[in-house]
Amino acid sequence: MSWLVILALTGATPTATDGCTEVNSLEAATELLAPEVQTGTLLVSEGDCLAVQVYTQSPFTHVGAVVVRDGQPFVYDACKSSGVRCLTFANYLKSQIDTEVHVLQPRKALLESRAGEFARRLDSQLGRPYSVRHHLTGESVDGVHCSEYVSDALACCRMIKVQNAANVSPASLVRGVTQAGIYSPLQTIRVVRVEASEPRAASWYGRLWQDTKSCTANCCRQTRAWFFCD
Repeated sequence: MSWLVILALTGATPTATDGCTEVNSLEAATELLAPEVQTGTLLVSEGDCLAVQVYTQSPFTHVGAVVVRDGQPFVYDACKSSGVRCLTFANYLKSQIDTEVHVLQPRKALLESRAGEFARRLDSQLGRPYSVRHHLTGESVDGVHCSEYVSDALACCRMIKVQNAANVSPASLVRGVTQAGIYSPLQTIRVVRVEASEPRAASWYGRLWQDTKSCTANCCRQTRAWFFCD
C-alpha cells in the first residue's frame, strides 16, 4: 500500500516530542538511541541556520535518514560542507552537537524489500554535491538538499508520494509524515558540548584575556551557525 503525503512549501507546523533529554557525551547519546532506531528512522534537527528557519517558518533545519546494517546504524544526509554522505551514528551525532535532534520512527517497520530499496536509493546518491538553489528558483542543478534527498528515498520505497522532492523542506517533510500517520515522534535529544577548561590566570589582565578569547570564540561559532549553516 502506498501512502500519499501532501508536502507544503511553507507554513508547516512541525510535530515534535515534548521535552528534551540532554547528555554530555557522544557515547551516552549513542548508547541511548542506537538500540531504538531502525532502517527508515528520521533524525530531524533544530539547528541555528537562520536562513532555513526564516524561509520555512520552522525551527527544523536539517534531516538525516537511518539505515541499520548488521545491527549497526548509519546516517545518510546531504550537508553544505560535504554533499551527500554516510556517517556512523556517533559521528552523525557529533556533527549535530549542541542541536536538538528529534527522532521520528516509522509506525510500521519497513518490510525487508522496502528497506532494501530505501538503502539502495540513499547509496546511489553518495558523493552528490549539495545545493538548495533549485528549491528557491526551480532551476535544474546537479546538487541536492537534505530533505529532498531523504524524501526521494522514501518515495523510492513507496513510503510516500511527492510531486517534486526539491520543494520539500525539513519542516514540510515532518508535517507530512506525521500528519499522515506514517511516522511518530520517539524522543528528542541534545548532546551538550563540554569545553575543556583552562586554569584561571592569576593576574587581572590574564583573566581578561581568557574571558575575551572565550567570548570571541563562542560568538564566532554562533555567528557561523546562524549565517553559514554549517
